[in-house]
Amino acid sequence: MTTLEILLPYYGDVALMQEAVRSVLAQTDPDWRLTVVDDGKEPGVPEWFAELGDSRVRYFRNEQNLGVTGNYRKCLGLAEYEHLVFMGTDDVMLPGYVATVRSILTQYPGVAMIQPGVQVIGSDGRPSTSLADESKRRIYAPKQRGRVLMGGEDLAVSLLKGNWLYFPSICWRTEAVKTTGFRDNLEIIQDLALVIDLLQAGEQMVVDDERVFQYRRHAVSISSSSAFSGTRFTEARRYFLDAADRLDAQGWPRAARASRLHLSARIHALTLVPGAMRAGQWQGAKTLLRNATSTARRPR
Repeated sequence: MTTLEILLPYYGDVALMQEAVRSVLAQTDPDWRLTVVDDGKEPGVPEWFAELGDSRVRYFRNEQNLGVTGNYRKCLGLAEYEHLVFMGTDDVMLPGYVATVRSILTQYPGVAMIQPGVQVIGSDGRPSTSLADESKRRIYAPKQRGRVLMGGEDLAVSLLKGNWLYFPSICWRTEAVKTTGFRDNLEIIQDLALVIDLLQAGEQMVVDDERVFQYRRHAVSISSSSAFSGTRFTEARRYFLDAADRLDAQGWPRAARASRLHLSARIHALTLVPGAMRAGQWQGAKTLLRNATSTARRPR
């Protein structure tokens, strides 16, 4: 089994990024390599990495800002080992993450995706929960315990009803991701699109319930100028329409139906309408309401 490639496309809070890096350094299994690609200009960051003195850590700073998808593509291009992780810049690997993932790869050597157990934390680093996370856990996520191999239309239907994955915690087979790539016109829903593309290509996923990763869920400020714009749901709706047509062409009618309905995304948009109205973002409220009440139907 080869070294685990951990890719960290970085932009934003320096302290949280440093916490993420330290969590990698603290892994009980030392067979990993961390590559950080800095898409910002925060002072002191290159110097901090230089002082780490660990040959398993590589640091690059982009000369020009590449944006979310561009930086992920650059990270992917730097991957050299058989399996990789796109770690979030504000997330935390618990000490057993690498050991657990490598154990799963020993048991399922050809699998393209591994979703380990995840604990959600808040901005303060303490265990947290939200309506979205409770819905993932109680309604949409598989109810089996232990390690489960999943794939095909059944898994696609489950994810299109409600995406219960935590993208930064997933381990991927590098060749599968490089072959499929990231879609040019997506940012927010890029993770789900990649998984569905891989499932359509015949790949499978192992779901494990051992919690070895902490996913940080930040509270959305009621006064944020972008929190209630509704643009993320417009992108999602466009994706679901496109995916439904491709799933129909593949002969996966149940997955196509789930994609057109995309019920959990519509419910989420609806829950944000009152907040947008309280914040005086009337256009955003209209956009949210439109996405909440319209299914992704084929054009006539």
